[in-house]
Amino acid sequence: MSYKVMGITAGRKNGNSEILLKEALMQCEKEGAEVTMINLRDYHIIDCTGCTSCTKAMSQGKNAGCVLDEKDDKKKIMDVMLNQDAVIFSVPTYDLMPASVYLTFAHRSLSYETSFLESIGAIEHKDRVAGLISVGGSTRAWQSMALEGLQATMFTTDMKVVDMLLATRVPGNGQCLLNDELMERARLMGAHIMEAVRTPAEDRKWLGEEDMGWCPNCHSNALVLGEVQWDGLYYPVECQVCGAGGNLVQTEDGKWKFVIQENGLLKDRTTVAGRAKHLEEIAQTQGGFFGDPEKMAIVREKKMKYVNKTFKTI
Repeated sequence: MSYKVMGITAGRKNGNSEILLKEALMQCEKEGAEVTMINLRDYHIIDCTGCTSCTKAMSQGKNAGCVLDEKDDKKKIMDVMLNQDAVIFSVPTYDLMPASVYLTFAHRSLSYETSFLESIGAIEHKDRVAGLISVGGSTRAWQSMALEGLQATMFTTDMKVVDMLLATRVPGNGQCLLNDELMERARLMGAHIMEAVRTPAEDRKWLGEEDMGWCPNCHSNALVLGEVQWDGLYYPVECQVCGAGGNLVQTEDGKWKFVIQENGLLKDRTTVAGRAKHLEEIAQTQGGFFGDPEKMAIVREKKMKYVNKTFKTI
């Protein structure tokens, strides 16, 4: 059986991000995959305007698509991407987080919320896996939100992340080629992707470094203090990326680890069921606003104070 694997990068032409991605994709190709690759810098992608047309429709159980889809290349890319068995993303980090070129693309994906589209019969279910590569010139300290930022964009299109690579200390164009270990790790990601797509969806698992990150669920390295959520659910500590809830526990050797509590995966964003909880929240907050003419009238009246106020600009 032939599998489709796509590579998406947002870095300089023939730079570190693109080279590491190609190394991983060549391994996939070697193992029989049909490979496609794009660099987002070659395409026209408009920023999300925040019009909420897509989520307004979702709160009513409808699919409105994106109002910008006929104006740029987003839909053209998504039509191919959502038909893949696996996607490897390789994105540079210039200042703590993924490059803006990639984020502009990813933040337009809400109208493609696959679990919602599947629930209303707009698309058929497809199990996809993903590998993430983040590339920067310094250590993790200056890429502290890089992989986590990429992870946070995977849920909407139901990409199961099976491996991640943080490529550090490669500031020069093509400098990754001097690091044989790093190149080998990129090849290994390609092998992991192929192992994952050949595995039945229900048996797929994390294939990266076992002890990577604080969170044992998504392997991110970002935890936050919990707070009472919209429906009253509370965890002392939460994973900033997947939403797993639990607490920090000190082990016998004096180290700390994040332990997920019994109901801690109730809103796990890596699962369709977990994301459905957020759709319930959207229906309550957004639906409760747009569906209430009295509230909207109050806002329109109060808003004029700010509409009519101007300041000098540049």
